[in-house]
Amino acid sequence: MILTDFAKALGQMPDPRFRRVLWLGIGLTIALLVAIYAGVLLLIDVAASGPLTLPWIGEVTWIGDLLGWGSLGLMLVLSVFLMIPVASAITSFFLDDVADAVEAKHYPALPPAPRTSLADALRDTFSFLGLMLIANLLAFIAYAMFPPFAPLIFYAMNGFLLGREYFQVAAMRREGRAGAKALRRKHSTTIWIAGVLMALPLSIPLLNLFVPILGAATFTHLYHRLNYRPGAAARTASG
Repeated sequence: MILTDFAKALGQMPDPRFRRVLWLGIGLTIALLVAIYAGVLLLIDVAASGPLTLPWIGEVTWIGDLLGWGSLGLMLVLSVFLMIPVASAITSFFLDDVADAVEAKHYPALPPAPRTSLADALRDTFSFLGLMLIANLLAFIAYAMFPPFAPLIFYAMNGFLLGREYFQVAAMRREGRAGAKALRRKHSTTIWIAGVLMALPLSIPLLNLFVPILGAATFTHLYHRLNYRPGAAARTASG
C-alpha cells in the first residue's frame, strides 16, 4: 500500500504546483551549496596567503593543500547530507501547495484545509533541522563502531526522522498538532517504513531534489489512507 501511495505521488509529478516546488528546491539547493563552496574557497585563499600559526602547535603549512584537494570531496559529501535538512525545509514551507494539488485531484470532496502559518512553518523547520543535524552528527559514532552497517543505520535513522516529519506536517493540516501526533504514534511502524522509502534517494545527487515533493505527496496519500473513515467524504460533500 505504501508503494501505491508513492506511485500516485509519482504520477502527479507533471502538475504545475509540483514543478514550482521542484524549481524552488533546486534554487535553494544551488544557493546553499554555492554559499558553502564560496566559504571553502575563502578558507583556501586565507591558508594560501601564508603559514597558519596555531596555539601550542606553531606554523601549519599543509592546510591550504588539504583544503584545495579536499574541497571537491567536501562538496560531494555535503550535497548528500545537506539534502536532508534542505528537504525538510522545503517540505515545511511548501507542503500546502503540494498537498492541495494532491487533494484537489484525489480527494475533491474534502473542504479546503487551513494554511500553515509562517510562524508554525518556521518553528517546525528549524526544530526539525536541528534534530536532523544533531542525529546525523551523532550517527557518525555508530558508523565508526559498525562500518558494515553504516548504510542501514543511515537509512533507518533518517527514515524514522523523515517519516515522523512528513506525516506530522501532512496530518497537522486537518488534525491539528495534537491529533497528528496521536495518529502518528498509532501508525508508527507504517510511517517509519514509508520514511525509509523517502530516505533512499536522499543519498543520490540530483534524484534527491525530488524527495520533498514526492515525500509531501506520498504522506498526504498515506495520511488519508490511514485516517480513512467510511462515509466521511459523502457527509462532507452533502454538508
